Amino acid sequence: MIPGGGQPDMMQLLQQAQKMQQDLAAAQEELAVAEVEGQAGGGLVRATVTGSGELRALVIDPKAVDPEDTETLADLVVAAVQAANENAQALQQQKLGPLTQSLGGGSGIPGLPF
Repeated sequence: MIPGGGQPDMMQLLQQAQKMQQDLAAAQEELAVAEVEGQAGGGLVRATVTGSGELRALVIDPKAVDPEDTETLADLVVAAVQAANENAQALQQQKLGPLTQSLGGGSGIPGLPF
């Protein structure tokens, strides 16, 4: 409902929706190229992922390689990738959070039920 009982300006609403869509697309593009890192074992294993969660690189320090204990190395790899993905999620929240909050936080587009 518009304060004062007036009708919403449809052109203005469409422009706001288009801007929001453009902002969202720009943020998603930024996430696709941004890289974040996660590490495990005090930096013995480092994983790099994009802001959208795609694994780009994995660096394993030779000190982490023990042919008698590949299980520990596997655990370090998993932990590093998980840490990188957590950092990617934090970046997603930073980039997309303000856009999604404006939709669901009650201050979205007037007249829409979200």
